[in-house]
Amino acid sequence: MERDPILGFNERVKLVASFYNALGLGLIIGGIFRPAAAGYDVPIKSMALWVFGGLAFHAFGVYILRYVKKGVK
Repeated sequence: MERDPILGFNERVKLVASFYNALGLGLIIGGIFRPAAAGYDVPIKSMALWVFGGLAFHAFGVYILRYVKKGVK
């Protein structure tokens, strides 16, 4: 039985999208919850940079999912 190349490609695309989504989530958590849990004040500019960076990685992960191929059998 042969492998379906479309299924393999789709799994790789989903894996890359999941990586960028997890990276974005980590940046958001690092920017908001870590300073709050440590109990010290962080400049709002710094927090915004971490959060917007995380949102950018998340958006990139969603964008990558557009490349999932739909095979018709």
